[in-house]
Amino acid sequence: MTITRRIVLQTVVLALPGVALAKGKPAPKDALLYFVWPQDGTVIKGAFWCRFGLRNMGVTHAGDNFQNSGHHHLLIDVDDPLNPDEPIPQDKSHLHFGAGQTEARIELPPGKHTLQLVLGDADHFPFVPPVISKKITVRIK
Repeated sequence: MTITRRIVLQTVVLALPGVALAKGKPAPKDALLYFVWPQDGTVIKGAFWCRFGLRNMGVTHAGDNFQNSGHHHLLIDVDDPLNPDEPIPQDKSHLHFGAGQTEARIELPPGKHTLQLVLGDADHFPFVPPVISKKITVRIK
């Protein structure tokens, strides 16, 4: 193997990890993510079923790399914007629905809370452009 060929091969191999970590898959510009329920301003007593709606894209499992498909993430009381170059965090404020769920039973403490949906790709990155619902506010009694 010539030295030039070896250098080219090394360069390609070293660049592969960056390719594997490619950020956000492309999303249709007309994709729409929204809450079926609850609606903005709803007053709720106790736990509730939160239902997610999505148009012009499909819902699939985390890890599935189907074009124009992703899985839901529910952001609870999150004010900071997501970093498009990092996977969506997973914690008590960033709930992942990687099994392709389109609804979830949510239990929140009494008070005012904000909810927002974000569609993540197979690797939990936001799509480009981001597929994000309008942020809504609910009050738990």
